[in-house]
Amino acid sequence: MHGVFIVAIVFGGIVLALAVIGSTILMGIKIIKGGVSRKEQMHQAEEARTIQEIYQGLDRMEKRIEALETILLEKEKRNQ
Repeated sequence: MHGVFIVAIVFGGIVLALAVIGSTILMGIKIIKGGVSRKEQMHQAEEARTIQEIYQGLDRMEKRIEALETILLEKEKRNQ
């Protein structure tokens, strides 16, 4: 009876070890290859576009503020 438990534990341990080693190898391959699915790539691309749009909008806003500051400074110079 004890022999059956020992055999079950040994085989269970071997199966568990193979599963852990196999999943570790697969995760390593996924990391090396980039591991990003098409859906994640599309999401990242959309995020990049959104960030670029925000950056461009802020750049345009900065230019408008500079133009307004210039106008106000010229107005103050004329009033003095």
